Amino acid sequence: MAARSNHGYWAYLVPYFVFLVLVERGAPLPLKVAVPLVILLYFAWNGAYPELRNRPWRFSTTLADVAIGVLGAVLWMAPYVLLPSLRPEPGGEFDARQLGADHIGLALTLRAIGFGVVTPFLEELFIRSWLPRFVDVFDTRRDFRKVPIGRFSARSFVVVVVMFTFSHVRWEWPVAFAWVLLTQWWFYRRQDVMALVVVHASSNLAIFIAVLLASGRWTGPDGSVIDLWFFL
Repeated sequence: MAARSNHGYWAYLVPYFVFLVLVERGAPLPLKVAVPLVILLYFAWNGAYPELRNRPWRFSTTLADVAIGVLGAVLWMAPYVLLPSLRPEPGGEFDARQLGADHIGLALTLRAIGFGVVTPFLEELFIRSWLPRFVDVFDTRRDFRKVPIGRFSARSFVVVVVMFTFSHVRWEWPVAFAWVLLTQWWFYRRQDVMALVVVHASSNLAIFIAVLLASGRWTGPDGSVIDLWFFL
């Protein structure tokens, strides 16, 4: 398919892949949060995300989105809380002192913004809005923006599940697979990208709060103290 200057890809690809590069390169926490956020805001300001605008809002459906997100957080955490053998080796957990001992609050605030706001927007716009619609039309001359949000097709479903699962680190693959199946089912019901942003944000913030409140304060089935910082 011939490339076009107005294909609309960059608004979805640039924030996502810039974020991945920053993570892979071990960029400082403020950069990992600020740079993707600025890029998202730039594209949003220029009207690149019509799927996020002019959508009806209802308290009951938003509450259901939050509930699905919290359920997803439980699915994500439970195997590693209950089965110590599944937990990753120490060394990859979030370090709240990375900005200095006097700036733990700032580090946690930045992590909360990145984890609970930036990541849900950039991942859902890429994984749930652009990717499935592109997959459905890449072998035609159709514009992906003409494909309805949340339309099921077997090939886009498989690509989304595989892409989301394997974009995470290896120890997260089983729970990432379970989480994306749950949320993809919900996406087909809601057919609303912003609803999935709420789901994703609810999952991430529920995990964040659970880590802050519970890490090191209780023991697992084997009697060992549970350190949950690896989730962040």
